[in-house]
Amino acid sequence: MEQHELDARGLSCPLPVLKAQKRLRALAAGDRLVVLATDPKAPGDFTAFCEERGHALRSIDETGGFFTVTIEKKG
Repeated sequence: MEQHELDARGLSCPLPVLKAQKRLRALAAGDRLVVLATDPKAPGDFTAFCEERGHALRSIDETGGFFTVTIEKKG
C-alpha cells in the first residue's frame, strides 16, 4: 500500500473530486490518496463519491483552514 497526496486547495466543487477521481485511476488497489481541500462542500462531496464508486473513505479531518480527506482505492 502506498500513500499519495493531491493538493486541491483553492479549487471549487466539482474540481477536487474530479481531480481525485483521475488520480485514483492511476493508483493500485489498496493505495491511499490524501486530498487537501478548502471547498466547504468537500466532506459531503467525497463521502458521496466514495459511496458511489466503492472506495473506502478512511477519514475527513479539518485543521488549519482546510480538509484532509483520506481515500483508499477499492480493489
